[in-house]
Amino acid sequence: MATISDDTAIIVRGVLRLGRRLRAERAGTVSLSALGMLSTLHRVGPMPAARLAKAERLQPQSLSRLISQLERDGLITRHPGEKDRRTLILEITAAGRQALSRDMAARRAWLEGAMRRVLVPGEREMLAHAAVAMLRLADEGAGAAGDDDEDE
Repeated sequence: MATISDDTAIIVRGVLRLGRRLRAERAGTVSLSALGMLSTLHRVGPMPAARLAKAERLQPQSLSRLISQLERDGLITRHPGEKDRRTLILEITAAGRQALSRDMAARRAWLEGAMRRVLVPGEREMLAHAAVAMLRLADEGAGAAGDDDEDE
């Protein structure tokens, strides 16, 4: 059994606690899974459903329900691919971008205020550098699309 270092434990604790707090600050009604999909479509552009499932680390069966709901809500459109008409291409709509933006704005506003109130000089820059490293860690083994959760 591998020994977990103190720095690893504190990083996990910090990331999980901050993640919970950011989720608590959400303003929207779109599920976190749906937000992840909208974010990927916004960041990467239109893509086949299978590629989105891989980028979001979802099983195609789970994706089907989310796609149907997002389409009903007018947040995405789907259409056949140009090269292979059997391929389903998903694209975020203007309403999807607005929903993503609203959700992110509330969390960013909270984080901005909290950083201003709590952090001492130099810590914000340190967090920004750590965030870049965490994004690289999160993308490790995930393929090209990544998941920056501007999203979340």
